[in-house]
Amino acid sequence: MKAYSPDMNPYTLIEKYFPDSNARTIILEHSRLVAHKALRIAQCLAAEIDLEFVEQAALLHDIGVCRISAPDIGCHGADNYLCHGIHGRAILEAEGFPRHALVCERHIGVGLTADEILTRNLPLPARAMGPTCIEEEIISYADLFYSKTPGKLTTEKSVEQVRSGLARFGAEKLVIFDQWLERFGNPCLPCG
Repeated sequence: MKAYSPDMNPYTLIEKYFPDSNARTIILEHSRLVAHKALRIAQCLAAEIDLEFVEQAALLHDIGVCRISAPDIGCHGADNYLCHGIHGRAILEAEGFPRHALVCERHIGVGLTADEILTRNLPLPARAMGPTCIEEEIISYADLFYSKTPGKLTTEKSVEQVRSGLARFGAEKLVIFDQWLERFGNPCLPCG
């Protein structure tokens, strides 16, 4: 069953949840870059991938940022940035898009384990929050190459920069990233 929803307009949802034009502009730019990269990666693979779902879910993966505290991008919620995944899941489930909602929760870094959430005392429910299908993996992977930092939105990170950022969270994160790199290729280069 395809997860693509012809009734969903990601741009309408972003408009609804980001009334601040600065925050909306940043989220739209970041999400478009991630969606473009995710689609390019998916199209380079010899696998059956739901491209419409990849595009929709990539555009909405950060919708939960509207509920976190990130004044530098115009978001004035109460929660820690790390909570944007669970907020995104809640938003999209309430909107009637449960599969898209799971991408929100599962795209943080290369994913989080329940044990990691407990051990590191993260402000999240203690459950597995990692990609479970190829579409989720591709979106998570593409997201690693872009930030939402004003002035750096369109600057694509190199593989080395991504690896350096993930290394702070442990060697197991690098193992996952390196597996994705081997499977999906260097997204900074054209497929071939």
